[in-house]
Amino acid sequence: MAQNIYDQPEFFAGYSQLGRSVEGLEGAAEWPALRAMLPDVGGSRIVDLGCGFGWFCRWAHEHGARHVLGLDLSEKMLGRAKAAGPDTGIVYERADLDRLGLPQGGFDLAYSSLALHYVEDVERLFRTVHLALSPGGHFVFSTEHPIYMAPTRPGWVIEAEGRRTWPVDRYLVEGPRKTDWLAKGVVKYHRTIGTTLNTLIRSGFAIEHVEEFRPTDAQIAARPDLAEELERPMFLLVSAQR
Repeated sequence: MAQNIYDQPEFFAGYSQLGRSVEGLEGAAEWPALRAMLPDVGGSRIVDLGCGFGWFCRWAHEHGARHVLGLDLSEKMLGRAKAAGPDTGIVYERADLDRLGLPQGGFDLAYSSLALHYVEDVERLFRTVHLALSPGGHFVFSTEHPIYMAPTRPGWVIEAEGRRTWPVDRYLVEGPRKTDWLAKGVVKYHRTIGTTLNTLIRSGFAIEHVEEFRPTDAQIAARPDLAEELERPMFLLVSAQR
């Protein structure tokens, strides 16, 4: 089973205070770019892989989705999602994405926000999602960018011409990596962009769009702290079609 870090009290308390946890989709800088990659969700059957507090599930429901299934490993996250309502149109279930089973052809859209870097066997998951989508169905997801996932060695952030550079440590060495983020010993799985895209292709997907997210000038003006995101990509956004 995947590491259930979100149910650890220290981690959950810290995560609950993040802007995206408090403000929802509007608190996530990458949401406008990710939203632009989505098909029309009206009348769609949707599965959200790693639904967290259910923000996207509720957005899809409000925009006319026929049925939304939100999956997460964390009981605490699911509890918060269920408490936010509504009482109909959305079903939340506990699931380990590394062992996931879904009904064949049961969905028109699979969506995932910042969950896939916790999945060890991403090829198994991609094949499961491919089978679960109807012909022409879409798979849209964000994940931590592998440049961000491959951390620099201590003291390696270098000032150059007034800017910071980020030498990457062992980018081509894939596999589990531990990081201290909100709690100690958080396990994430590092894989290159090439591995992610080629695994999608092997799983039967046609890749539609790939974006290495950067905040817009307007976003930086509103939130100057986002200027740091210009120094290295933090998120990888991908849309693919069955």
